[in-house]
Amino acid sequence: MGLFSRKKPKIKITSTKKDGFSGWLKCTHCTELIHANELEKNSSCCPKCDYHYRLSVEERIQSLTDPDTFNELFQNLESVDALQFVDTESYTKRLANAKQKAERNDAIVVGECLIKGIPTALGVLDFNFMGGSMGSVVGEKLTLLIEHAEAQGTSLVIVSTSGGARMQESTLSLMQMAKTSQALAKLHEKGLPYISILTNPTTGGVTASFAALGDIIIAEPNALICFAGPRVIEQILGKPLPPGAQQSEFLLEHGMIDLIVKRHDLKNKLAEILEFVTANTKQQNEEEATPVTVNSFVSELKETHANRRNHS
Repeated sequence: MGLFSRKKPKIKITSTKKDGFSGWLKCTHCTELIHANELEKNSSCCPKCDYHYRLSVEERIQSLTDPDTFNELFQNLESVDALQFVDTESYTKRLANAKQKAERNDAIVVGECLIKGIPTALGVLDFNFMGGSMGSVVGEKLTLLIEHAEAQGTSLVIVSTSGGARMQESTLSLMQMAKTSQALAKLHEKGLPYISILTNPTTGGVTASFAALGDIIIAEPNALICFAGPRVIEQILGKPLPPGAQQSEFLLEHGMIDLIVKRHDLKNKLAEILEFVTANTKQQNEEEATPVTVNSFVSELKETHANRRNHS
């Protein structure tokens, strides 16, 4: 009988469902589908809406510095549980987990590098290490970097992304606000420029100290920049915040930051500013001429930005 003698169709049947990652992601901002490879090639910015995703420390350093010029400094410092702090788990255990996850000793990497050929002292906070929180080691490394920039006579650039001061170190972490601020005051007295770059998010004690003390403050688009988060403020006020409050565009409009620069343009803009202020400082030292101030340069940049916005 032909019905029963017919050969079975060669159909491959899978008994288990493969759950592998296909490479497609949904943008958290515009909800459009994007591929991981496309996102990587676009400096971790959404190609549809230009939403800026968080970069790792290595990616940030690579995006800002000239190839093979970054030399890490002060790598031997590690946090300790001086207060024997315990919440849901001990601080010692949290540190061990953070070191394993981030593959570094603490929440910051500092060093010296070249940016478009300009010698620069660079610090980059790591949000993967306990939310980029500032403890004693972060404050000490930053202070040492600032003093190194002062000794070498170079410009200073710090890239911030942080949840604020590290609660597990209590007053010890809060004192880092004063320490880093004092070191920056001495750098300012020497006439050396400090450029602060704020990325998403920059909050708490970091915002309230070194991140807000730059001679020029640059932010990435749509970055959350604040002391206390929007939910906390709304609970205190009992009413919602204005649209876009605590984001970089709102802060630019209200004068807290100087520039908003997209990630693709950040290295070139940074080099432009460094070249200007470095040449200006050199001219002042060699000829004792009265230089154009950093503030006037910021005003010029703001005017250019405003003109572009009006034309667009």
